[in-house]
Amino acid sequence: MKVIDLIEAIREEPTRAEALLDAFVAAHQFPLVEGDTATFFFYDGKPAKGVNLMHWVFGLETRQPFQRILGTEAFYLPLELPHRARVEYKFELLRGGHRRWIRDPLNDRRAFDPFGSNSVCPMPGYEHPTWIHPEPGCRRGSVESFKFRSEIWTDEREVTMYLPNEYKAHKKYPLLVCHDGGDYRKFAEMVEVLDNLIHRREVRPMVVAWTDGHNRNPEYGANPRQADFLVNELLPQVRERYGVTHDPLETGCMGASFGAVSSLYAAWQHPGVFGKLLLQSGSFVFTDIGHHGRSALFDPVVAFVNQYREEPERIGTPRIYMSCGVFESLIQFNRALVPLMRQSGLRVRFSEAQDGHNWIAWRDRLREGLCWLYPGHLWMWYD
Repeated sequence: MKVIDLIEAIREEPTRAEALLDAFVAAHQFPLVEGDTATFFFYDGKPAKGVNLMHWVFGLETRQPFQRILGTEAFYLPLELPHRARVEYKFELLRGGHRRWIRDPLNDRRAFDPFGSNSVCPMPGYEHPTWIHPEPGCRRGSVESFKFRSEIWTDEREVTMYLPNEYKAHKKYPLLVCHDGGDYRKFAEMVEVLDNLIHRREVRPMVVAWTDGHNRNPEYGANPRQADFLVNELLPQVRERYGVTHDPLETGCMGASFGAVSSLYAAWQHPGVFGKLLLQSGSFVFTDIGHHGRSALFDPVVAFVNQYREEPERIGTPRIYMSCGVFESLIQFNRALVPLMRQSGLRVRFSEAQDGHNWIAWRDRLREGLCWLYPGHLWMWYD
């Protein structure tokens, strides 16, 4: 039964409205997806003044009001979305003179992040990756941590290491330094992704050094102290303890959002150190004239990106993988940097997703990004 059929049934038998609604809810999975239309639905049998859909799709009104089914406490909202879209959302419930955000109580699909969780609406063309789940026979790598005193940050910093199953201390492995390591492991399932891709021989056996900021945005926002920390402290500490390469062409840096800014900035501040960059939804805000219109946290970022655009060749000739969601306000900034990078001689692969600024979108691009930067024996790119 479609919502329009439900409405007609209630109109014809208003005394059975509650039973019809209960049966409708029990018989369907929500949101209802038909073609390229998703219909969001709210009904819990209690009085409510209204319901709004709250989402993070740049280009649509953030607050989308539901329609009430006349004579009931049920609400619905049909919304046309791209075929391959994946949307995270919440409901804003207006009840008892209050507004509160809730997850969709009729939808069990969740996406988690450091702030909690959102409900998820995948459209028919969205492909859930199979390579995030442990595969039969997959030989798992190991994860361990060490701490050291940072003279640059004047505190103790922890580095968490991924070592492939075949790791031998006397060998030299490619190295990837990753910002927001705890979040990549927890919300983007990066350990499982590495295990599977190395097991499939789509990615070479490699070592990953995960780091986390103590005061994230100020540290990651084009901060010279963070760039110096990565190059002058973290890299020597890792290389002293583990069998990893000193070859810049096999040494990478990655991150998402401000972590992507910090990665590009480190390569800019220390040319020739990182030969590979994996930049996801980079907060690469810049200006041609006037103010950038964002918070003061972006001031050093905008100053850096404006400077970078004047001298993009400064970072040398690394291999760069970039990804961004088309539902993000950052998409235009990321798109604008790609031709500039290519014109300066950089090898860049850029991937767009019908998704937003979130950890699942970044997880879903890891396979392509890691294979582009560290291709294994069973993975080939044709440019």
